[in-house]
Amino acid sequence: MTLVVLALGIILLFALIVKLKLNSFLALIIASLVVGLAEGIPIQKILDSIINGVGGTLGELTLIVGFGAMLGKLMSECGAAQKIAITLIEKFGEKKVSWSICIISFIIGIALFYEVGFVLLMPLIVSVAVATKMPLLKLGIPMAASLSVAHAFLPPHPGATAVAILLNADIGLTLLYGIIISIPIVIISGPIFYKLKSIQKIHAEVPEGLYKEQLFDEDKLPSFFISLATVILPVCLMLIATVTKLTLPEDSSCNVVMSFIGHPVMALLITVIIAIFTYGLNRGQSMTEVMKTAESSISAIAMILLVIGGGGAFKQVLVDSGIGAYIGDLMANYTLSPLVLAWITASIIRLAVGSATVASITAAGIVSPLIATTGASPELMVLAIGAGSTNFGLVNDPGFWMFKEFFNLSVKDCVLSYCSLNTIISVGGLFGVLIFNMFIG
Repeated sequence: MTLVVLALGIILLFALIVKLKLNSFLALIIASLVVGLAEGIPIQKILDSIINGVGGTLGELTLIVGFGAMLGKLMSECGAAQKIAITLIEKFGEKKVSWSICIISFIIGIALFYEVGFVLLMPLIVSVAVATKMPLLKLGIPMAASLSVAHAFLPPHPGATAVAILLNADIGLTLLYGIIISIPIVIISGPIFYKLKSIQKIHAEVPEGLYKEQLFDEDKLPSFFISLATVILPVCLMLIATVTKLTLPEDSSCNVVMSFIGHPVMALLITVIIAIFTYGLNRGQSMTEVMKTAESSISAIAMILLVIGGGGAFKQVLVDSGIGAYIGDLMANYTLSPLVLAWITASIIRLAVGSATVASITAAGIVSPLIATTGASPELMVLAIGAGSTNFGLVNDPGFWMFKEFFNLSVKDCVLSYCSLNTIISVGGLFGVLIFNMFIG
């Protein structure tokens, strides 16, 4: 009966989101209430489970996502992304421009949400394609692949960070593993994938008037060093903290200091404070103007945070009802790797609801008991779920329509290009996680 309740709860969630087009946050809360009632949780305790789930998930995450959004907005508004792009293209040359776009997109993707990075990079993609007379998708596919990989595998992105918190994974270690796994996946799903003749035959063009090109005067841009150093600073701080944690005694003063500075919240706070100067005040803006830019970033993440909070509520109801423990005991009897089970679960939910964030949060709640029963690495479970959450990318994925419309593709060509590259990322991510597990598992 327990599995039947879970199945009906997930079907209800799918129906609310896909059929009724209900907002994902509302759908998650409603599904949480229904599952709680069906599993016999006392009425007065269901709301406690939901409140505790939302609060426990969003406590740290709100700070991380909030600071990350501010950093991304400050970077995009000052032209730092454009400066990074121009410099790398000059260094690589026209013949290797697709590789430079790949690197640019991956760097920018660490700091920006997928949609923001996509819109920010499109004018650059078009400008470079026209200047070099290259097919638009030769640059567009590496860009989309890099942004998708960063979004799926790398904190401080909301999905990866939320899953890491839900599974009690070390965020710094998750980031380190994620970067190592991401590099070959980006190469395969980006520049190499485009070399397929079936992909090269696809003709893409940007519809006139679809976007407004925003370019900055060269003399008003921050330097390349400042642009790059600022945006990768939080990543460096978190990675240094992870390395010191792995190599130094726990009570060493260096480890204590770096654990504090390299905590995702502190790393991003320090970077935002520095960005206020490097991306704002040092370019002649007043503090009022800089703060207005930073504040405008928050409206874009409000619903993302609520959806993640709703996923936390759903997860907490599964735990409090005993469904989570039941699944853990049930799956412990299977020989299939918990990493594969996590990937399959996230892939199925992704196929049904489209949203990578909903898929990853929901899957985390379902498979979280496997960590205790199987001893699986929480960090690799986060990455397995992230890989599954990128799978397919069909018509119920908002990114599908963004890619289709910006490149003016038919649905058939979008399925062939966008859906294929997402599937490559997903399968490649799973293989990367399994190979990594051979060495650390």
